[in-house]
Amino acid sequence: MQLAAESLQEADKWSTLSADIEETFKTQDIAVISAKLTGMQNSLMMLVDTPDYSEKCVHLEALKNRLEALASPQIVAAFTSQSVDQSKVFVKVFTEIDRMPQLLAYYYKCHKVQLLAAWQELCQTDLPLDRQLTGLYDALLGALHTQIQWAMQVFRNPYEVVTVLLIQTLGALVPSLPICLSSSVERAGPELELVKLLDFYDATAHFAKGLEMALLPHADEQTLVKVVELVDAVYGPYRPYQLKYGDMEEKNLLLQISAVPLERGEVIDCVQELSHSVNKLFGLASAAIDRCITFTNGLGTCGLLTALKSLFAKYVSDFTSTLYSIRKKYRLDDIPLNSLFQEDWAAFQNSIRIIATCGELLRQCGDLEQQLANRILSTAGKYLSESYSPRSLTGFQDSILTDKKTSARNPWQEYNYLQKDSPAEYGSLMEILYTLKEKGSGNHNLLSASRAALTRLNQQAHQLAFDSVFLRIKQQLLLISKMDSWNTAGIGETLTDDLPTFSLTPLEYISNIGQYIMSLPLNLEPFVTQEDSALELALHAGKLPFPPEQGDELPELDNMADSWLGSIARATMQTYCDAVLQIPELTPHSTKQLATDIDYLINVMDALGLQPSRTLQNIVMLLKAKPEDYRQVSKGLPRRLATTVAAMRGVDY
Repeated sequence: MQLAAESLQEADKWSTLSADIEETFKTQDIAVISAKLTGMQNSLMMLVDTPDYSEKCVHLEALKNRLEALASPQIVAAFTSQSVDQSKVFVKVFTEIDRMPQLLAYYYKCHKVQLLAAWQELCQTDLPLDRQLTGLYDALLGALHTQIQWAMQVFRNPYEVVTVLLIQTLGALVPSLPICLSSSVERAGPELELVKLLDFYDATAHFAKGLEMALLPHADEQTLVKVVELVDAVYGPYRPYQLKYGDMEEKNLLLQISAVPLERGEVIDCVQELSHSVNKLFGLASAAIDRCITFTNGLGTCGLLTALKSLFAKYVSDFTSTLYSIRKKYRLDDIPLNSLFQEDWAAFQNSIRIIATCGELLRQCGDLEQQLANRILSTAGKYLSESYSPRSLTGFQDSILTDKKTSARNPWQEYNYLQKDSPAEYGSLMEILYTLKEKGSGNHNLLSASRAALTRLNQQAHQLAFDSVFLRIKQQLLLISKMDSWNTAGIGETLTDDLPTFSLTPLEYISNIGQYIMSLPLNLEPFVTQEDSALELALHAGKLPFPPEQGDELPELDNMADSWLGSIARATMQTYCDAVLQIPELTPHSTKQLATDIDYLINVMDALGLQPSRTLQNIVMLLKAKPEDYRQVSKGLPRRLATTVAAMRGVDY
């Protein structure tokens, strides 16, 4: 009964207010009109169950619209002039009639107009875009501070109100920031697009820092959603470029490394350019890491790794071409067989400098890899949740949830364009971060392909150095099988058959080789005396051809110069053996001569503290064996070797 009585009472009240409202509107007194409308609104709440409730609602909304239209010039004037008292009146009125969103729309419109006009004015100037952006951001930060001071006196939630003002302003700029960025990047061209983009981004990041410092202390006075929305509005224009950062970086690095010259006319200049190129290469790589951290906060790591791989691949390719060019300049692959034997150590010395350059490449690559791992982990590591495990959907979802919790702390530091727009790449990044975290940043393979390529480069440099020494010897040895003297009877051949071997002297070809090998220690001296950590690193990383035979004593392993001497000596002996076995026919005299030549080489090896090869010792043994003892001497020796030497000597076997 009481409820029915109250309903009748409210219905009467509604009727009275409704009848008076037209007269009230004529007064144009906004406060009085608002009071009447509030009364009608309160009455209507009690009339929910009446048949004409919806009609009454429509009528009340129409009246509110009339009040808003009536008040709008005064509202605009109050907000434009920043009149606190007037504005507070309107806040009270619009709160009472449940129209605060509409009042805020007036506020946003008034202040947006001024900020948008300032932007258009900046766009009319000849200033570059980064300066225009700085001007815009200064205006926005200025507005932020002044409007918060003002809004604190007027609105219940001033920080959120001003945050929305900034969001709306950034979204309404004409021309829009994405269009401005696009046209400026396009004008910059491929060589400068990334540099320009980073200039623009720097201005934006500075602005974001200003916003963060102003808003973060009052995070509890605004909803997280709006802050995240503001962060997106600030950084959003860069998202398309951040997503393709890897491609842009790769293009940029390849353009820059192409401008680093390695090839020169003179070999000495080539060697110098190769040496100078190392710091240039790693300068480019290090700058790319900086750009990745600055522009993507480490989220672009996968793209960066691809770009670095391409950079090193291009560099290694150019370096390899230069090595090939140096080989051609030294004619290492086409030494004329009939040319005179001459020593030329310039090629070897230059090759050693190139090996040292390779060592520096390997050393700096290791340093870069460590730096890369540390920086990725320290910046992008925050995106990896504690519960993440690779290839686990649960872990991935957990990481998303964790990221959201983290965002609650500070959305400005947790902006993540990658997770939503490129989940596959984000997953790859999480795996990289997980591996770095689990194994430690010192145990990783971020640049494994590049390291392998540089190791192969070092091997090529070793081969160049080896060939520059050994090909002189090989040139002489290849002449052996073609010498006519082996099957031509010497003077008094029949008389000298029984002469002792010591009456023979080594032929010129083997004397040349012996003297050349004897001079090797002097020219290999830099390995011992030069304190060059890069050279040492490269020499230990490289592998020499003609490794020691199994079972040989290896005193040379402690000393790189001895290792090289041993390698060249073994190459000489093996090539000599191969050449000797190509001789079609030996007379008894030439058999003794050849044995003398081989003995001479064995003596040279002994003098240098090197072991003669077993094959060489076996050949000289077979050459010295009397025909009647040949079968007995050859027992236990390789059958093919014994057969070949027997055929050369014309001995029955």
